[in-house]
Amino acid sequence: MDLRKLKTLIELVENSGIAELEISEGEERVRITRSLPPGHHGLTQPPSLAAAPAALAGPATMAGAETTPVAAEGHVVKSPMVGTFYRAAAPGSGPFVEVGDTVAVGDPLCIIEAMKLMNEIEADQAGVVKAFLVENGQPVEYGQPLVAIG
Repeated sequence: MDLRKLKTLIELVENSGIAELEISEGEERVRITRSLPPGHHGLTQPPSLAAAPAALAGPATMAGAETTPVAAEGHVVKSPMVGTFYRAAAPGSGPFVEVGDTVAVGDPLCIIEAMKLMNEIEADQAGVVKAFLVENGQPVEYGQPLVAIG
């Protein structure tokens, strides 16, 4: 397997929050795992990664994978699944909502793409959109905060 492809896979695991990834290409097989301390569920510290073949695995960093802190006030809409976060229904179209917009229960906030299916995430509480806690196109995990509503 190409070293560039292996580095891309390691970055995917780092940035997505998944714990393990296994890829097979022909007779080659790569397994990338990261371990988190017990009870830890997030990307607040760099994961330790191990990849096979071990000779190709180098130290991993979390450059650019910082998360926005969640405000203590207001309601946070969390991801109901693992997938990719999108603020708009299609590339090039406007976002569902902007910071400062008023939303009602059931209004669409964003989309989570999972396995080529687009899952619309709706507001579960009325209020004003205070912040987006995830960047457009960023991988998200189950239970990860997406949008703050005040």
